[in-house]
Order: sequence, then structure tokens, then C-alpha cells
Amino acid sequence: MTLRIVLGIVSGLALAWLVLVGALLAARPKGCLLNEALRLLPDVLRLLHRLATDHILPRGVRIRLGLLFAYLAVPIDLIPDFVPVLGYADDAIITAVVLRSVVRKIGIEPLRQHWPGSPDGLAAVIRLAGLNEKRAGGDP
Repeated sequence: MTLRIVLGIVSGLALAWLVLVGALLAARPKGCLLNEALRLLPDVLRLLHRLATDHILPRGVRIRLGLLFAYLAVPIDLIPDFVPVLGYADDAIITAVVLRSVVRKIGIEPLRQHWPGSPDGLAAVIRLAGLNEKRAGGDP
């Protein structure tokens, strides 16, 4: 009887994990290349920190960014980091999804003001966030 309960709990947790991973992969921006996201990671982290500490931005945006930092800092992930290639994919996808929601809320200009990297890097971040320059208010 107890073995049946344990197997049921383990099966339920495995199913929930698969659903979460599926939802994560479905939420990733189109054309999201993991190697491009990882190359931009240092600049994106500096950008997110600058946005999170900008008191002009709405509190909800800063809270969202704080929760993202908390997720990135916690060692428990949907896909463990020791899994080759896929281990960091969940972090990159969740960062892109949060960045997309932040930029849709605040607009592209604060992103441009706080971007610490090159213009090409900013264009890549805009693509990774699922935005395009015209919709994001960029130059034609």
C-alpha cells in the first residue's frame, strides 16, 4: 500500500515536471539560440540589475526582476545545471520571458539607456526577448 502511494507521488511529480518543461519550451522566444543567449549573459545580468535598481520604473517591474534574480540564485532549477546544454536553457528562457514582459511594460527606451554592451548586443537582446526593432520603438 505505501509503495503504491510513493509511486503515485513520484509519478505525479515527474508528470508535473514534464508539463513545466514543456511550458518553458513553449514560452521560449522564436529563434532563441542558446549560444547567443549565453554569450550575452554578462551584459544582460548588468542590464537587469540596472533596471531593478532604477526607482523611476514601476514597482511591479522591479519586483519581477527581483524574483528573476532569486530564481537564478537558487540552486534548484527545472532542469539541473549539470545536464549538458539543457542545464542552462531554462535559465536563459526564463530570463528572456521576464525581459520580454518587462520591456512590454516599460518600453524600449529604459532598456537602451541601461544597456551596458554594444549596439549589436542590444539588437540581439531585443531579438531574444521576442521583440522587433519597429514594434519596440527602434530606428527603422
